[in-house]
Amino acid sequence: FTITSPANAVIGRYNLTLHVTSGNKIFSRFLGQFVLLFNPWCPGDDVYMANEDERQEYVLNENGIIFVGNAKYIEARGWYYGQFQNQLLNICLTMLDLSLYYRQDAAIDVSRRGDPKYMGRVISSMINGNDNDNGVLMGKWQGSFNSHENPSRWDGSVAILQKWRQDNYKPVQYGQCWVFAGVMCTALRCLGIPTRLVSNFNSAHDVDRNLSIDKYYDSSGKSLNISKDSTWDYHVWNESWFIRPDLGTSYNGWQVLDATPQEQSR
Repeated sequence: FTITSPANAVIGRYNLTLHVTSGNKIFSRFLGQFVLLFNPWCPGDDVYMANEDERQEYVLNENGIIFVGNAKYIEARGWYYGQFQNQLLNICLTMLDLSLYYRQDAAIDVSRRGDPKYMGRVISSMINGNDNDNGVLMGKWQGSFNSHENPSRWDGSVAILQKWRQDNYKPVQYGQCWVFAGVMCTALRCLGIPTRLVSNFNSAHDVDRNLSIDKYYDSSGKSLNISKDSTWDYHVWNESWFIRPDLGTSYNGWQVLDATPQEQSR
């Protein structure tokens, strides 16, 4: 027998059972379990990536560089994604089952797991633990890091994800934007979605959605602390490769995902 899954099949764990009917008798035998992932090598899959060099880089490469610092002093920081290391796949699949999406309606959540758009939303929510969903990392940008790990000391995703599992899925302390992005890249590549990191310097953070960074001054030129807009030295997020049948072919390709917890999106 040759069994071929549909290109848009739901990803995750499957049980395979053989049923044989002979007359009035039914014989049933459990054959085993397998895991189905997104497949960038399959032309019918939404995450299909035609270029083999790009598949090697954005799916199979376990090592990368994250650019941090500021516009005048850009630092290249090595990062170990380790998406194929022991237990990482089980951890990433468990991540899906811990999400608020799954807890709110398990049947609908599982039925949508063949859609990389939806998976990007679920994973980006689960990488941070700021919305009480047993997320992987807790963010912290100010104060002392003495009682927990300073974000600048992380150099890979494997130790973070393993610690998350060992601590019974309590958020690991602490992460910042490049750590969130690094761990998210690991989870998405592990599930078969081509993913990369993007660093942006002098990064505008517009909180009121008017597409400008606003600063206010009084008549004497004194700065007024009214606006919550800001400009960060840098920010790191992810892009994943998949098509957008909901928006049209002009939107196919790299899609922006950001796991760093900021204000809630709509």
